[in-house]
Amino acid sequence: MLWVKSFHIVFVASWFAGLFYLPRIFVNLAMVPASSVAERARLLLMARKLLRFTTLLAVPALGLGAWLWLGYGISGGWLHAKLALVLVVIGYHHVCARLLRRFEADTNRLGHRWFRWFNELPVLLLVAIVVLAVVKPF
Repeated sequence: MLWVKSFHIVFVASWFAGLFYLPRIFVNLAMVPASSVAERARLLLMARKLLRFTTLLAVPALGLGAWLWLGYGISGGWLHAKLALVLVVIGYHHVCARLLRRFEADTNRLGHRWFRWFNELPVLLLVAIVVLAVVKPF
């Protein structure tokens, strides 16, 4: 099970790296002038590729997490809180995909400041999830 836990941590860290950087690309997309077609196209390509790769990383992270949960038979209030936050992370990932589709359709109306704040959410989620998993406060 230590191998499963090790790979779970690697895939979760990699998934979050994508969730940290994708909204940063959105900040740049929100700042691109309408006349800068090539820059916008390049950022959209980067965002599409990063979203695809991040999604591929999320699948084993979640699968290995489920394996750990079933293998160890873990329970407790901390786990319920952690799983709730994992659902929020999955929702955040889904919102990122929806925001990218808005950029691709040129229907985004949110500014770069909004995306800067949006970019902070996965950091807070990761801190809370790690504290719950390591400290098990309840």
